[in-house]
Amino acid sequence: MEHMRFFFLFFLGALALLVTWPHFPSLSTTQLLDCNNLSSDRCSDHYFRFFRPNFLKKNPSPTTRRRDHYNDTPRHPLDPLTIHEFNQVRSILSHYPLLKSSSYALNSVVLEEPPKKLVKQWKSGDPLFPRKAIVTVRVNAASTLLLTVDLSTQQVTRHEVGPVSGYPTMTVEDMIGARNAPLKSREFNRTITARGVHMADLACLPVSSGWYGNIKEEQSTRLIKVQCYSSEGTANFYMRPIEGLTVLVNMDRQEVVSISDKGRNIPIPNGIDTDYRYSVQKLNGKLNLLNPISLEQAKGPSFTVDGNLVRWANWEFHLKPDPRAGIVISQAKVRDPETSELREVMYKGFTSELFVPYMDPTDAWYFKTYMDAGEYGFGLQAMSLDPLNDCPRNAYYMDGVFAAADGKPYVRPNMICVFESYAGDIAWRHVECPITDFQITEARPKVTLVVRMAAAVANYDYIMDWEFQTDGLIRPKVGLSGILMVKGTPYDHTNQIPPQEYLYGTLLSENVIGVIHDHFITYRLDMDIDGDDANSFVKVNIKRHQTSPEEDSPRRSYLKAVRNVAKTEKDAEIKLKLYDPSEFHVVNPNKKTKVGNPVGYKLVPGGTAASLLDAEDPPQKRAAFTNNQMWVTPYNESEQWAGGMFVYQSQGDDTLQVWANRDREIENKDIVVWYTIGFHHIPCQEDYPVMPTVSSSFDLKPVNFFERNPILRMPPTFQDDLPVCKPHDQPEI
Repeated sequence: MEHMRFFFLFFLGALALLVTWPHFPSLSTTQLLDCNNLSSDRCSDHYFRFFRPNFLKKNPSPTTRRRDHYNDTPRHPLDPLTIHEFNQVRSILSHYPLLKSSSYALNSVVLEEPPKKLVKQWKSGDPLFPRKAIVTVRVNAASTLLLTVDLSTQQVTRHEVGPVSGYPTMTVEDMIGARNAPLKSREFNRTITARGVHMADLACLPVSSGWYGNIKEEQSTRLIKVQCYSSEGTANFYMRPIEGLTVLVNMDRQEVVSISDKGRNIPIPNGIDTDYRYSVQKLNGKLNLLNPISLEQAKGPSFTVDGNLVRWANWEFHLKPDPRAGIVISQAKVRDPETSELREVMYKGFTSELFVPYMDPTDAWYFKTYMDAGEYGFGLQAMSLDPLNDCPRNAYYMDGVFAAADGKPYVRPNMICVFESYAGDIAWRHVECPITDFQITEARPKVTLVVRMAAAVANYDYIMDWEFQTDGLIRPKVGLSGILMVKGTPYDHTNQIPPQEYLYGTLLSENVIGVIHDHFITYRLDMDIDGDDANSFVKVNIKRHQTSPEEDSPRRSYLKAVRNVAKTEKDAEIKLKLYDPSEFHVVNPNKKTKVGNPVGYKLVPGGTAASLLDAEDPPQKRAAFTNNQMWVTPYNESEQWAGGMFVYQSQGDDTLQVWANRDREIENKDIVVWYTIGFHHIPCQEDYPVMPTVSSSFDLKPVNFFERNPILRMPPTFQDDLPVCKPHDQPEI
């Protein structure tokens, strides 16, 4: 009977997990989009059935379309792999001798971009370079290979994996297998029952385990930890943690290694009024603060998307989804109003890594030091955007096409949106003072172009924007929303907490602590100012200068700009200081304005929180790229990921810090700028049960790049330019 009861509970639990799992859908590889033998119509139906969310049926957008990916063909050297090319890769690998007799999983299949120099020489209409894919493969759950697949020759070139620690990004199949592994453990099932949780209400998360060097299995095994929640009475199961229960799982064998249960005296929070769904919340009454709002464009949008090439106003850039980085912006060029020439600003920009350490050193929390891009795949966690709510009505949507662990392609529809934004801001203005007798009023509206993605990495949602402005400014922006990762506690009021006890966070509700944590988002910015590979990094120090007798001034002091050109990488490691202000310029010393200034862009910092962890703390060693807010390195196409190529369980031996320690020359070189936006998050009750969005950004701004204001000739908006709109309930006149 006990034997039968176990299997009955296992069946119920597995069924419940398939239903409650929110962000990593339990899909077999046969359910993923496989266009090998399907017509384009059936192929489209197949992926929309599994990946297109229900809200698209309720809120259709006129710019949402079902693109026929089956017939996609690359038109630009940087275009992502197509469904046909993914299937080619899969076929070639199936005949590769090293893999034919092995079990293997593809952790990553992406375009191997042609050399930068060739891409920059390529012109529209030129033939494409040979298409290649770079593939990360786990073989026999024991070794990791990097393979280059040449699609033109149907050949595989093997690349030895370097002598660095760590494992590649997890696949969805890895996470699903790890999440289900505890259900095969009788000890685990008995523990869940003893906690009073019904198996039908069980929801579990696979949590990357980090690296600490104190577990024997860490040396040769991919490990992951699984923690569980009760979804009884709420879809927001995150607010009902089964505190102190942590299962260590061997990810390769999908077996339980150990179970730690140190929270038996901690009640599961009741979860009352934590369900954030509108269908539930409206039962308590609507909060009608605003009337609906929308940007109307009577003449249609001002931007075009041709495949992956975006053109808007004076901007042109290549845009593609990436399974690890999310959004990749390439060959960003701005048109000079004086010469009509497209001038290059940035060759490539993307989110390189995220570091999210929680500040609780106890048994069930110390390991929560996530690297969301390298461990989970930031783009893989980018969910379909919700028209009208994630993006406005005038948005254009772009899908992501990725490969599953068996190589079959699938589509993430509406992964990225592109739209014009107008929030009533002003691009420039001047009204002449009346005492001059000049009656002049001149103002221009600021309209921007936004490229957006939203990644839901389990509980947290990251809204990632790239905003382009007509004055040449680029603004990468991060918005944090979603749901806090909370901790169960026996306390239901602050007056119960002993003075000597520290909670590692804030008591948000009865039996719920929001644990303090940080978010660090590191960008890789390959700047090519004015199309030249030879750029320099200039630190412009703003110094107080004492007046001298020769200056014959009643002033005692003034500010002076002192320019220092960074010679090597160490010169360009920047820790921001409020009382030692500087500007940070990337200039092309070989090109000057008419009056002799080197053309350039400056990075204007924002979101300046710094990591305060001990430098020798294992999580900080792995995330050493957050030791500075800014770095500059010479271009190296192998140095893409700030946390290293293989981040999972890495030991910090292949990070941006390690590369910069070489102190290579960077003056008048092809250089890459790295910038980290940081957030310290001390949770508060307003973050419960779902967070209002908190945002920060930084700017890439022209500095002596143009001869004058580049939007001086931009016309104002006149009343006759706009459509005649009236409120819904306004009667006809």
